[in-house]
Amino acid sequence: MAGTVQFDLVSPERRLASVAATEVQIPGADGDLTAMEGHAPTITTLRPGILKAVAAGGAKAYVVTGGFAEITAGTVSVLAERAVPVEEANAALFDALVAEAKDAAAGAEDKDSAEKLISDMLALRAAVGQ
Repeated sequence: MAGTVQFDLVSPERRLASVAATEVQIPGADGDLTAMEGHAPTITTLRPGILKAVAAGGAKAYVVTGGFAEITAGTVSVLAERAVPVEEANAALFDALVAEAKDAAAGAEDKDSAEKLISDMLALRAAVGQ
């Protein structure tokens, strides 16, 4: 049986997870990655996407909009800007996320990054089926 890592996911509103996971799939800003026991120490920023933790009790997926992940050989700590379990994500949440991204893009100096954020939010919405 595969070893485990201590996985913790927190957002400003609440702690969403604290479990022993066999793997954690992370939507990194530079690409998706999977953290498992023995992973090299890494810190990465998150892009909007689905974060999934696989544990003995099954897999649990979360919608994250950004933040940071710190990975060590035995832990994965995720500090998310906003995170909700996928089953709690609804059309109203995605409407708000897309509207926030569009508002931010309107006044952004870096139009490419702002447009990518909007695109990421729309892709996240599609991935969840909203």
